[in-house]
Amino acid sequence: MQRFTISLDDQLARQFDAFIIKHGYSNRSEAVRDLIRGQLGSVTLEKNQAKWCVASISYVYDHHDRTACERVTQLQHQHHDLVVTSSHVHLDHSHCLETVVLRGAARSVQEFAQQLVALRGVRHGNVHLVPLLEEPSSHRHSGQSPSTHKHLRPLS
Repeated sequence: MQRFTISLDDQLARQFDAFIIKHGYSNRSEAVRDLIRGQLGSVTLEKNQAKWCVASISYVYDHHDRTACERVTQLQHQHHDLVVTSSHVHLDHSHCLETVVLRGAARSVQEFAQQLVALRGVRHGNVHLVPLLEEPSSHRHSGQSPSTHKHLRPLS
């Protein structure tokens, strides 16, 4: 682990300490590490440097709008190779919140996520992408023969 020192003016230090408390970080170092990871991940995705990613997409829609329901379901089925799971929550008599978890090629995941939140009838769409690094490995899982497959892990 490496250490480095930064200097902050008093106002910025107070704002950062308030941020740390509000978000439940145990110390400044953990908050800085998390902010750096987030920014590096965003830059990696923006520059198309990450080949793989995971994502969560949350959105709200009116379940009485049958065409919206059909569009959401159809799009998910068209991309069944990316959709890991989805969760459906009834907010009230009309509105539902869905969260879809995706995993796959970064470009495909990003395109699917954009299509989903842009669907007519989808409201309050929010996408969170996490770039992954591929670690090829050949090893044996308990009870299985040796195989080569991908292990994907988040950036440091």
